[in-house]
Amino acid sequence: MNKKDLRVVKTQNVLYITLLNLMKEHPFEEIKVSDICNKALINRSTFYAHYADKYDLLSEFIQELKNSLTCELKKNKNISNTREYYLEMIKLFLDHIEAKRESYLAIMIHNRNSITMDIIYDVLDHDITSHLQQDQSLKKNDIPGEIIAKFYIGAVVNVGIEWLKDGKQYTKEDILGYFDLLIPKELGN
Repeated sequence: MNKKDLRVVKTQNVLYITLLNLMKEHPFEEIKVSDICNKALINRSTFYAHYADKYDLLSEFIQELKNSLTCELKKNKNISNTREYYLEMIKLFLDHIEAKRESYLAIMIHNRNSITMDIIYDVLDHDITSHLQQDQSLKKNDIPGEIIAKFYIGAVVNVGIEWLKDGKQYTKEDILGYFDLLIPKELGN
């Protein structure tokens, strides 16, 4: 078993949290490694023992977020009805945003990080495409699978971001209810 040293994990977590906190206050491009080290109360040599630069830190953090989202979406594999699949995928995505709210706010809202958007798109695209390949009811559909996937990805990501930005106007249940109304009832019967 390949366990990570607990000190390494603690240092990485402190650096993740510090980076997120700094990104709430400043654009990523303006943040320096010295800012991260000062706020995290660690030496620059410790930082460089773990990361090549601030981009490496951000990249690893985004990869962790991607892995976490991928794991969440895997909970949706036992649903055979396409409509239920989409509704559950949307719920899992919103749950993930809610659980990782500070991370999503810092990366997607305060800094508009396009890399993060691309990663989320890729994770959702992979999940939807895998489902579409298994869904026999969609084989007779006149709409190509990649168009269906892009349609739902766009809807889910954009509504998720709006919900994240303005979390007070609509509850998660409101959003799920709206999607329930928007997704055709006859989809995947």
